[in-house]
Amino acid sequence: MTFAIATCPFEGNFDFIYNRGDFDAISALIYSESGNVLSERKAMLVYSRLTRRLRVRNLSRFEDYINLIENDAEERRAAVALLTTNHTYFFREEHHFKHFENEVRPHLLRRAFGGEAVRIWSAGCSSGEEVYSLGMTILGENAAEAQKIISSDFRLLASDLADHVLVAAQLAEYPLQSVAPVPERLRRLWVNTEGDTAKMDEKLRNLVRFRRLNLLGTWPLTIQFDVIFCRNVMIYFDESTKAMLLDRFSEHLVPGGLLYIGHSERLFGNTERQFEIVGKSTYRKHMI
Repeated sequence: MTFAIATCPFEGNFDFIYNRGDFDAISALIYSESGNVLSERKAMLVYSRLTRRLRVRNLSRFEDYINLIENDAEERRAAVALLTTNHTYFFREEHHFKHFENEVRPHLLRRAFGGEAVRIWSAGCSSGEEVYSLGMTILGENAAEAQKIISSDFRLLASDLADHVLVAAQLAEYPLQSVAPVPERLRRLWVNTEGDTAKMDEKLRNLVRFRRLNLLGTWPLTIQFDVIFCRNVMIYFDESTKAMLLDRFSEHLVPGGLLYIGHSERLFGNTERQFEIVGKSTYRKHMI
């Protein structure tokens, strides 16, 4: 009986009135706002994550909350953030960082030290672990070289649509155990510890600019990037949304620029012809 309630939230006794029509309406709204596809097996997740907002708004029916988010942009934004998956950790899919360090970083440093601007984008940065892992890889283990990088025109953009994860990313404080995957040679320079808390070093934090950006919305970006990391974001999208997003990434990459995606994601259609594979789920945009 417990199992049935956990997997079928439209049956049984609940604190808030919630039915299949409510789930369908929320699912459609989340898709239109963020591109995330919520299958019916996520119905209990929707219920559990949104009930906190119903309590704050003193509502007892999901139908009333749906009416609210259809007309209140700020509340809609909060709902989308709550239903967006933000699971990440330091040096996730470590092979990407090894590839970047060995095959990409030397070329980017030569350009930066020659006076050129270098720009990297972590799209869907969540709470910051990815972009700080990348920043540590860029700065490296040589303090003198790191200072040259900091003094050059080398910058990272990190974006997400969820305000609460951007706040956490900018705070740059994490449980001490979460930095265990960071190589010691980098951790000793770029991670400061106090008790059970690890905080990213100020020089590392200053390398990154955080912005709220919905990948399905307008991109206020006037530059092309040398590297884009967008990993384990498109797994929540349908095929048409993935194709649109990949085309836009291609447009915002310089010729020869690198695109890193998640291990279970792939290129297809028009974008597949615009890139060559150069590593595990790593692609280089053709020069022409």
